[in-house]
Amino acid sequence: MASHKSAEQQINPNWSVFAPAFVAILQAAEKEGVNQQRLLRDAGLQRDQLTILDRRFPVASYFKLYQLAAEASENPDIGLSVGRIMYIKGLNLQLYTCSLCKSFRDYLNLIPSTLKMRGDIGEMTAHREGNLVELRWEPLLQNSGLKRYCSDEVLSASAAIINSLCILPVPVVKANFTYPQPQDTSQLEAIFGRSISYNQPYSSLFFDSAALDYQILKQDYQHGPDLNKPFSELFEDDQIGDEFLANLKSYMMHRLPKGEVSIDNLASQMNISRRTLQRRLSDRDTNFLHVLQEVRSRMALRYLSDNRLGITEIAFLLGYADQGSFSSAFKSWQGMSPRDFRRQR
Repeated sequence: MASHKSAEQQINPNWSVFAPAFVAILQAAEKEGVNQQRLLRDAGLQRDQLTILDRRFPVASYFKLYQLAAEASENPDIGLSVGRIMYIKGLNLQLYTCSLCKSFRDYLNLIPSTLKMRGDIGEMTAHREGNLVELRWEPLLQNSGLKRYCSDEVLSASAAIINSLCILPVPVVKANFTYPQPQDTSQLEAIFGRSISYNQPYSSLFFDSAALDYQILKQDYQHGPDLNKPFSELFEDDQIGDEFLANLKSYMMHRLPKGEVSIDNLASQMNISRRTLQRRLSDRDTNFLHVLQEVRSRMALRYLSDNRLGITEIAFLLGYADQGSFSSAFKSWQGMSPRDFRRQR
């Protein structure tokens, strides 16, 4: 008879989580009166290691810290607090992301990508259920949902983010969780409302499908953090010289985080054929990859001027699969890594 693998045995040793997720757990535990230094020691972590936002740690360490924090604080709702911390810490990235979306529907297309920035813990997927939209949490480690910490974190952060995106509110209609109903559900109900089901196949949030067409609230980027050229006018000079090229760059900028910047995709977005797009670029003594590199390099400098954005977040905004790919590209442009460039500034 095959033996059932424990959660620890299912963890891929190559899975990792970024430092901010650990810092948020420590902050939530400290709020409950837990000594951070003791928690770090018991988890086998060092505080100075966590100061590098783009540093990754084994997933096993992430779950261990969560378990220790929950036990030390005697708070089974600690994941809800961690979720709120992650939401607040991610507000700056949220502003940039919102500038690339027109509607709630557009934003949903970015959710799987944004969750990758937390690390290898899972992703959120969107589904339709009648007149509702389901945002389903699908952890890489299936058994992790039974301990609730991670699913509580992701769903509470998601609920806060989504209800802050649009001009109209987007409240949670109902919520499902994979774990059994806790004795005290007051904190869960305060965040998700009273329509909550437990012991479900997935942990999910449900919203009215009418919200898909709600407009995203546009942010006013009158000045960058270093008072240089406003973000909204990044390609303004191109508009004066060549409207076609400026439009192409604008389309690229908005599609980058979705990872959909191919010549075929952009041609379709601009309602022209691939051959026409190539011909127009050739007439300007350039090509698609050259323009894409120009857009990425110019945006990279703009993003790096905002010290609140991590290198991993910038890599996401520029459409790179990971931080390493972005760093290699940036070094080919500037002769140094993004981190060294930022230090020099």
